[in-house]
Amino acid sequence: MAKPGISSFGVYIPTRRMERSAIAAAHAWAMPALRGLGKGQRSYCNWDEDSITMAVEAARSCLKSHSASLDTIVFASTTPVYSDLQNASVVAGALQFDTVSTVDQGGSLRAGLSALVQSLKGAGQGAGETLVVAADHRGSRPASVQEMHYGAGSIAMGVCAEGGIARYVDSESRVEQFVDHFRADGEKYDYYWEERWIRDEGYLKIVPPVVKRLLERNDLAAGDIQHFCLASTLRGTDAAVARTLGMAPESVVDNLAMQCGDTGAPHPLIMLAAALERAEPGDHILVVGFGMGCDALLLQATEELINYHSVSSVQSALASGKPDTHYLRMLSASGEIELDWGMRSETDGKTALTQHYRSSDQVAGLMGGKCGSCGAVQFPKLAACVNCGSLDELEPAPLADEPAKVMTFTSDWLQYYPSPPLHFGLVQFDNGARMLMEMVDVDPENFAVNTPLRMVFRIKEKDQKRHYSRYFWKAVPLETPQD
Repeated sequence: MAKPGISSFGVYIPTRRMERSAIAAAHAWAMPALRGLGKGQRSYCNWDEDSITMAVEAARSCLKSHSASLDTIVFASTTPVYSDLQNASVVAGALQFDTVSTVDQGGSLRAGLSALVQSLKGAGQGAGETLVVAADHRGSRPASVQEMHYGAGSIAMGVCAEGGIARYVDSESRVEQFVDHFRADGEKYDYYWEERWIRDEGYLKIVPPVVKRLLERNDLAAGDIQHFCLASTLRGTDAAVARTLGMAPESVVDNLAMQCGDTGAPHPLIMLAAALERAEPGDHILVVGFGMGCDALLLQATEELINYHSVSSVQSALASGKPDTHYLRMLSASGEIELDWGMRSETDGKTALTQHYRSSDQVAGLMGGKCGSCGAVQFPKLAACVNCGSLDELEPAPLADEPAKVMTFTSDWLQYYPSPPLHFGLVQFDNGARMLMEMVDVDPENFAVNTPLRMVFRIKEKDQKRHYSRYFWKAVPLETPQD
């Protein structure tokens, strides 16, 4: 029987990191107790990021580490952009996959880990390679404990039928009618119960029996687990569960609460990736996801891990963060406050879905065209070559991963932009193509002509009336995000 495993992974965490002390300071007049949670940082999305754009970035990194002929893309999230439009298909379009099966999975913070478990089981039964992508952009009520705890992030993991950097050993699940939090359909915020009760009656009583059954079935003791990943940022919960199980304290993997916060559905898999970054061949890794019961996944690192290098690791994703103390900027980016942007913002962002479909390869995949006569590359693809005038059909020329640099740029404070100023200009690609593009995540002090760029999939415009997001590609300084 085939021994399925994880072939690769890629992590994306937004570069914006709000200092929790700034959040606590903003609410000190009414909620002084929040100062006790004011340590570390939490990641948050810029206005043009969401669970889809984060998923695309993680998936691109994962596929660069291990190219695969995918059969299925699974998108797991508790904060999907659309309720009735398949999010996984949007991700697949940006990745230029059109002959794959696409699946959306949600409804629980266990969605990411559950998707990985099911994909590993399927691979062992002959299913093809799967890309599991988990992403969450969690909303929280201002001045709530959740605003301090939550973060945003994504991860993609490739699942193969044989080999990989970690092989699937076994898994165990339990369903339990224990409601620690919930969010009704159409509601904006989660409702949480008291933290101590969640820890003592939830994690400490539900998780240990599941883990013990899993270990006993595989003739393992608690001491045989070198890396224990429990996706909870409730203070002390992971260590308490480890003690109950008899695991060594050093086996507990950092829950990343101080660096980025609880990212939701992707969090168990991000912690798994962190464990893989420090694991040695032969090490056992146990990952637990909690919510109306729990899932426990047992993996063993393989020899392939020695030479494996992720294009975007957990450590590089965390290191790319930019500290931020502008609390109102976070509220504006997440839509918690609506600023008066003036009359220039009063436009209708309706998307022409017909034209969007006809140009889907260019819009979703940033596919340019190459002239067969003179070799010139252009975007957009037109009926004739802009260089020699040839009317022959242009050959596909993908630009999303093509090296580029700044040719010209402007910083515009006059026209409406949700995160001013608007940086835009000509981008010169190494293959000769030139495009007028929006440039984001720019540090004005370190941005100039010839700055290396890479392309990222982002929200181009939000239709506030119909609640449809139009996606396109933007340019980011190469040294800013995870590279």
